[in-house]
Amino acid sequence: MSGKERRRGPRGLKQLIDGVLIAALALAPGAPARAQSPQNQQHATALTLPLAVEIALQSNPLARATSAGREVAAAQTEEARAGRLPFVQVSETLTAGNNPVFVFGSLLEQGRFRQSNFDLNALNNPSALANSRFSISAKLPVFDQWQTVNRVKASQLREQQADAQGSQVQQQIRFEVLRAYYGVLLAQAKKEVADEAVKLAEADVKRSRDRVEVGTSVVSDLLAAEVQLADFQQQQIQAEGEIITARAALNTALGLPLNTLQTIAGQLVERNFELASTEELTQTALQQRPDLQRALLAKRTSEVQLKGARNEFLPRVDVFTSVGASRNNFVNGSGDYLVGASVTFNLFDAGRNARIKQAQAADRLATSEQDHLANQIRLDVVRSYQQYVAARARLQVAERVISHATEALRIVQDRYNEGLTTITEVLRAETALVRAQTNVLATRYETYVGYASVLLASGRLTDVQVFVS
Repeated sequence: MSGKERRRGPRGLKQLIDGVLIAALALAPGAPARAQSPQNQQHATALTLPLAVEIALQSNPLARATSAGREVAAAQTEEARAGRLPFVQVSETLTAGNNPVFVFGSLLEQGRFRQSNFDLNALNNPSALANSRFSISAKLPVFDQWQTVNRVKASQLREQQADAQGSQVQQQIRFEVLRAYYGVLLAQAKKEVADEAVKLAEADVKRSRDRVEVGTSVVSDLLAAEVQLADFQQQQIQAEGEIITARAALNTALGLPLNTLQTIAGQLVERNFELASTEELTQTALQQRPDLQRALLAKRTSEVQLKGARNEFLPRVDVFTSVGASRNNFVNGSGDYLVGASVTFNLFDAGRNARIKQAQAADRLATSEQDHLANQIRLDVVRSYQQYVAARARLQVAERVISHATEALRIVQDRYNEGLTTITEVLRAETALVRAQTNVLATRYETYVGYASVLLASGRLTDVQVFVS
């Protein structure tokens, strides 16, 4: 969870959750209609990009999984700190038998040993005896080879890794939501282009049929126009399917049911995003990428674990105490206590050197993974940068093509109306215009996603306000 989200406080978090629930209820299938004007209803149910991100950060399964992982890491730290506290046990043991040593000791523990118990026959062949012992024992580590300190440090580093993991997942969720959100806008815009193309083709068919009926055109022109209409209708059908798929992808990114109905606010307009140099982006990525921070923390964790393995050569000091009572029944019995200290030094531990080697290998592995990830981050920055630059350049070309295709269609239509060209040229010009319009929409979408990829690669996709018109 980011620092901004942690600072929301209980009241801010409650307002956020309430807003998410209200939005989810408003967008859910079968939600009751409200008595309000269409304009107000559209405003109430419109899903903006920031709201979509907020919903996803609450509902996406990955977000919930990282939150649970953070709780696991915090619990591990709490468990590690418990190593400084005493270990207390309470036990109740019931034993019965005629073992001479057991009977002799139990009589002493119960405080029932008599002069008659020194009889040789009673010592060698005692009668069966039952002994019930209740005890409370405690053990406190005074010096545990710094193992508790190392475990606490390692657990705290894992908490920081979980925080970095949460930040990484949040940025990835923002990217997926943004890509799916503008994917819906792209699909809707392509559907509008397809609808206009169908209307244009229908007008061509009607005009060609009228000309055939009056004898100013041949049947082949009508057939060509009908073929054009069928092609545009296929594009229209495909665009309708792409809208359904895009909405399902958005609902998946939001963590909502696939069939959730919603109105998307916004348009796929041209945007010119500010872009730093690859050197600046790479430097920022090496400082802010959460996955690289996780790798650095993993390296520090391996160093702590290696130190803990080497500390096993040190002695261990513990103090202990025990308070108990032994009895033959609930009336007859005797209490006792013990207090002591122990110093333990492992002269030979066959697995100790193996644990040290394992920790050394893990440390080298963490270093290698960190170096590999840094190289991969540099590549990600360069790749995303070039993809965005290329998409922006293609967009400029595509927009010029639209103006040319529009003017070319106007000229060809005028020539066709004057009988100076064939309908084939008109249909070809219409196809070129539709293709140019579709290319512009696709390249606009690529610029949005490309810039988001740059932010994600540099570890700066912490907000989506820059994409809001």
